[in-house]
Amino acid sequence: MKLSARNILAGKVTAVETGNVTTHVKIDIGGTVVTASITNEAAADLALKVGDEACAIIKASDVIVGKN
Repeated sequence: MKLSARNILAGKVTAVETGNVTTHVKIDIGGTVVTASITNEAAADLALKVGDEACAIIKASDVIVGKN
Protein backbone atom coordinates (compact mmCIF):
# COMPACT_ATOMS: atom_id res chain seq x y z
CA MET A 1 0.00 0.00 0.00
CA LYS A 2 1.45 3.37 -1.03
CA LEU A 3 0.00 6.54 0.44
CA SER A 4 0.79 10.23 0.28
CA ALA A 5 -0.09 10.65 3.96
CA ARG A 6 2.88 10.89 6.29
CA ASN A 7 1.06 10.27 9.56
CA ILE A 8 0.62 6.49 9.60
CA LEU A 9 0.15 5.05 13.09
CA ALA A 10 0.33 1.25 13.25
CA GLY A 11 -1.42 -0.67 16.00
CA LYS A 12 -4.04 -3.27 16.90
CA VAL A 13 -7.81 -3.00 16.70
CA THR A 14 -9.29 -3.03 20.20
CA ALA A 15 -12.95 -2.40 19.32
CA VAL A 16 -15.27 -2.30 16.32
CA GLU A 17 -18.61 -0.63 17.15
CA THR A 18 -21.11 -0.70 14.30
CA GLY A 19 -23.92 1.85 14.26
CA ASN A 20 -26.69 2.60 11.78
CA VAL A 21 -24.45 4.40 9.30
CA THR A 22 -20.91 4.50 10.68
CA THR A 23 -18.55 2.16 12.47
CA HIS A 24 -16.18 3.39 15.17
CA VAL A 25 -12.85 1.58 15.05
CA LYS A 26 -10.48 1.88 18.01
CA ILE A 27 -6.79 1.23 17.34
CA ASP A 28 -4.24 0.97 20.17
CA ILE A 29 -1.03 2.53 18.88
CA GLY A 30 1.18 1.71 21.85
CA GLY A 31 -0.84 2.75 24.87
CA THR A 32 -2.82 5.48 23.16
CA VAL A 33 -6.11 4.64 21.47
CA VAL A 34 -7.10 6.39 18.24
CA THR A 35 -10.76 6.20 17.24
CA ALA A 36 -11.78 6.46 13.61
CA SER A 37 -15.32 6.87 12.32
CA ILE A 38 -15.72 5.11 8.96
CA THR A 39 -18.71 4.03 6.90
CA ASN A 40 -20.22 0.64 7.61
CA GLU A 41 -19.46 -0.29 4.01
CA ALA A 42 -15.75 0.51 4.47
CA ALA A 43 -15.64 -1.50 7.70
CA ALA A 44 -17.26 -4.47 5.95
CA ASP A 45 -14.82 -4.22 3.02
CA LEU A 46 -11.88 -4.23 5.44
CA ALA A 47 -13.43 -7.08 7.49
CA LEU A 48 -12.09 -5.46 10.65
CA LYS A 49 -12.14 -7.40 13.90
CA VAL A 50 -10.62 -7.05 17.36
CA GLY A 51 -6.99 -8.14 17.37
CA ASP A 52 -6.32 -7.25 13.73
CA GLU A 53 -3.23 -5.23 12.93
CA ALA A 54 -4.33 -1.96 11.33
CA CYS A 55 -3.11 1.57 10.72
CA ALA A 56 -4.68 4.90 11.55
CA ILE A 57 -3.77 7.11 8.61
CA ILE A 58 -4.16 10.81 9.29
CA LYS A 59 -4.23 13.34 6.46
CA ALA A 60 -5.42 16.80 7.38
CA SER A 61 -4.72 20.32 6.25
CA ASP A 62 -5.49 21.78 9.69
CA VAL A 63 -4.56 20.86 13.23
CA ILE A 64 -6.61 22.44 15.99
CA VAL A 65 -5.11 22.86 19.45
CA GLY A 66 -7.16 23.51 22.58
CA LYS A 67 -6.37 24.19 26.21
CA ASN A 68 -8.55 24.24 29.32
